Amino acid sequence: MKREILITSDGSSTIHLPDWDEQYHSKNGSINETYHVFIKCGLKEVVTDKVSILEIGFGTGLNCFITYLEGKKEIDYVGVEAYPVTADEIDKMNFVAVLEAKEQEEVFKKMHDVSWEEKHQISDNFSLTKRKQFFEDINDENAFNLIYYDAFGARVQPQLWTEEIFLKMYKALKPNGILVTYSAKGSVRRAMQAVGFFVERLPGPAGKREMLRATKK
Repeated sequence: MKREILITSDGSSTIHLPDWDEQYHSKNGSINETYHVFIKCGLKEVVTDKVSILEIGFGTGLNCFITYLEGKKEIDYVGVEAYPVTADEIDKMNFVAVLEAKEQEEVFKKMHDVSWEEKHQISDNFSLTKRKQFFEDINDENAFNLIYYDAFGARVQPQLWTEEIFLKMYKALKPNGILVTYSAKGSVRRAMQAVGFFVERLPGPAGKREMLRATKK
C-alpha cells in the first residue's frame, strides 16, 4: 500500500495512506491530537504514582514520546503494533523539532531502535516494551491503568472497533482504569458500553467535535 509523508495543521508530520484516505494522526495536528486525547484526557486523569499504559497502535511513536516528555510519574509503557513503521519513515518524522525537544532526540531514536518483545529501561522512570502483535491477539488481564486506543478508524478497519475487541480492552484494564480514543462514533460508544465500560463524550481535539473516554468500573 502506498504511503506518503504529510505535514499536518500544527506543522508536525504524519504518514498518509492515500488508498484508504487515512493517516496515522489527525490532519488537524498530530501533536495537538496526542496532547488533547491521550495526555490531557488520559494520562493526567490517572491518579496512581506508577502508571502502566497500553497503546493500541504504536505507529510513529509520537504518543509514547510525548508521554515520556510529560510523564511526572513512574511509567511502564507497552506499545502494540502489527505492522511497524520503517526506519526511513521515522527519520522523516519532525516531532523532535516541532516539540523543541532536541535534548531528548536520542530518546526518540532509542524508542524505535530497541528490540521488540523485550522490556527496556528508557530512563529511570520510563520503561518501554514494544510488542509486534495483532490487536485481536491481546489477552492481558488486569494489567493496565490506561489504554491509548489509537487504531486506524472504523471506516477502514471496522474489525478493530467491535465488542469483541473492547472486551479484551476491558479485561486488560485494572479496576478504575481508563481508555481514551479520538473516535466518537455512536457504534464505538455502544460497543464499549455493551462490555461494561462507563463511557463519556468529551470535547475533541482540533477538527473533531467529540472524543470518547471509557472507564472500567
